[in-house]
Amino acid sequence: MTDSVKPRARGADKRRRLTTAAARVLHEQGVERTTLADIARAADVPVGNVYYYFKTKDELVQAALSEHSTHLDELTGRLAELADPRDRLKALVQAWVDQRDVAARYGCPTGTLAVELDKRTDGSLDVEAGAVIRRLLDWVGDQFRALGVDDADGMAVTLVSAYQGMSLLANALRDPDIMTREGARLADWLDSLQGAGRTP
Repeated sequence: MTDSVKPRARGADKRRRLTTAAARVLHEQGVERTTLADIARAADVPVGNVYYYFKTKDELVQAALSEHSTHLDELTGRLAELADPRDRLKALVQAWVDQRDVAARYGCPTGTLAVELDKRTDGSLDVEAGAVIRRLLDWVGDQFRALGVDDADGMAVTLVSAYQGMSLLANALRDPDIMTREGARLADWLDSLQGAGRTP
């Protein structure tokens, strides 16, 4: 490896660490309470270096939203390996339930960020947060379409709304078991749906 490549690799690693830390710290503390120093500390990057990669906190928020989008793509990519769309949806629900302790403490990463950003009067970051949720809705809708159920997009809203609701309640009540119970209910609901290839 040449000397010119090493700094680039180190720079990419620092940027990646900052992006990952931003997604986590903003989820845990919220946008308003989080400082660039908080993110630098979590990423183990000197605070002065943060400005080399991100000029403002909003740029870090944008990077965190990109991180949420990447996580969603990775999750749906893994779920796509399942042959049955019903199994994909049930595995999605299980992935949500598996994060119950995090949800009970901080809420849904993208949902809480979207709500907080919507309350700000400046910028369009709330629209970007909404776009991540829209990607999830589109993917879920595609699974319902593959199942052959009526109103696939409406069903997607129902499922994602249920997730947002159980995350909010788990967080408000500090009760991760809400996610477990409601996740089981959602899995039963998915099993009950009649669609293509499934007899009543």
